[in-house]
Amino acid sequence: MTPTKNRKPKGSFKLFPRGARKATSEALIPRAKPRRGIYLLPNAFTTAALFCGFYAVVMAMNQKFEHSALAIFVAMVLDSLDGRVARMTNTQSEFGAQYDSLSDMVSFGVAPALIAYEWALKGMGKLGWLAAFVYCAGAALRLARFNTNIAVVDKRFFQGLPSPAAAALVAGFILLMDDLKTPGVDVKWLAWSIALFSGLTMVSNVPFYSFKDLNLKRSVPFIAVFLVVLVYVALASDPPKVLFPLFVMYALSGYVLLLWRWRNGRPISIVQLTPDIEQEDNSLDNK
Repeated sequence: MTPTKNRKPKGSFKLFPRGARKATSEALIPRAKPRRGIYLLPNAFTTAALFCGFYAVVMAMNQKFEHSALAIFVAMVLDSLDGRVARMTNTQSEFGAQYDSLSDMVSFGVAPALIAYEWALKGMGKLGWLAAFVYCAGAALRLARFNTNIAVVDKRFFQGLPSPAAAALVAGFILLMDDLKTPGVDVKWLAWSIALFSGLTMVSNVPFYSFKDLNLKRSVPFIAVFLVVLVYVALASDPPKVLFPLFVMYALSGYVLLLWRWRNGRPISIVQLTPDIEQEDNSLDNK
């Protein structure tokens, strides 16, 4: 019996399986790339902080140092809000992190150095602008190290003096002297020492408490609320005489903490150890 002409030989196969042509045609069609944008709300706070830093420099050039110092403190408040807003609204992004660092460099690095130079260090010649540069370079190195070590540093502490606190130390001193009607020329060596101290402390390994482990959602004793009220009253009564001593105590607290850790045999470095070493250290502490 002769085989039918349309019958396929045994063992034959299709060159294109079912659905292969459709998949191939779909692969050839170019797909539109997803739109990549930035989040407006947290970056608006960062832009406002950047503007405050720029405004501080402009006011210093116009010899309005009180306005410059106040602009630095406003930039501090805005800088503390942009990260919290990003976490609350789930709008964190790599762009926002890099933009925040650049804004911090202007507001807490360049601006305080230029303000201090125009206010007191300008008449000191080379020593004056070198101290301002040490502060500016310290802020840049501090921010670069923070970005690279953010995953390996103990979150409870800052490695070195934070740049906003260093800027508040310089701006607070200017604000206090302006309130006391003391020109910068009369305290130029004190301003020189503060700028140099702030710049070097920013790049040091001195641990400073970050307050990031405070849980604001849990209940607190009544006395804690009363203490917050006292702090508000003190700030409202005389901000220049309260802000500068407050940040001086914070700048010295790192060295006190460093000595306490060294005396108790704790590691001075706040860089986190590997999990194996951490577990070994915890087991030794529990014995």
